Amino acid sequence: MNAASQNKTVYQDFYGRDFLVTPDVLIPRPETEQLIDAVLNLAGKPYLPGVKPSRNVLPEHPKILDVGTGSGCIAVTLAKLLPNARVYASDVSKPALKVAKKNAETYGTPISFIISHLLEKVKFTPDLIVANLPYVDKDWGWLDRESLSSEPALALYADDHGLALIKQLIVQSSTRKVPRLILEADPCQHQTIIDFAESNNYQLNETRGFILNFTYCYNPQASH
Repeated sequence: MNAASQNKTVYQDFYGRDFLVTPDVLIPRPETEQLIDAVLNLAGKPYLPGVKPSRNVLPEHPKILDVGTGSGCIAVTLAKLLPNARVYASDVSKPALKVAKKNAETYGTPISFIISHLLEKVKFTPDLIVANLPYVDKDWGWLDRESLSSEPALALYADDHGLALIKQLIVQSSTRKVPRLILEADPCQHQTIIDFAESNNYQLNETRGFILNFTYCYNPQASH
């Protein structure tokens, strides 16, 4: 797909559906589809032919929050695939939420949208948080900056070697004792995230490509 342009309507495929993309949101990428696989696995639903999912570990009507929803592709996809779930989506960007709402309307998904920096304005405790937050480190030598130039820096880059927002979300989630947390990050960042999560009461279940899957497990000796 060519870079999103303000002069035409651009759509990008994600998990078999086309999503509206504008310069206000990140372009959906194939690696993020593994996040959907991880959630389906938690729900005890098949996600690949011939792969047996785990048993369902989510409540009958799980509250799922997509933090930093951008185009809404994750939230919409989960709402379509898990009709018993109550899906919420948050973003700090009002223009991004406008795009996400349009995509939700296109697919008739009843998603509740929240303008919020991470969990600051979220008034409930989700059963599961999913998040593809900005995690790109501006100092990575392999960055193709030209290919990223059409996407908002707000959705791409983060301080602390790309981990500032992910760490903030882990701390906020731990404070609220959110049972499950699924994050996307570059594999080169995974061990640092795992160590930080473990120090904030989250135990790693699995890694799946770019995806990390955590369960809250209270450890009174963990230090924030």
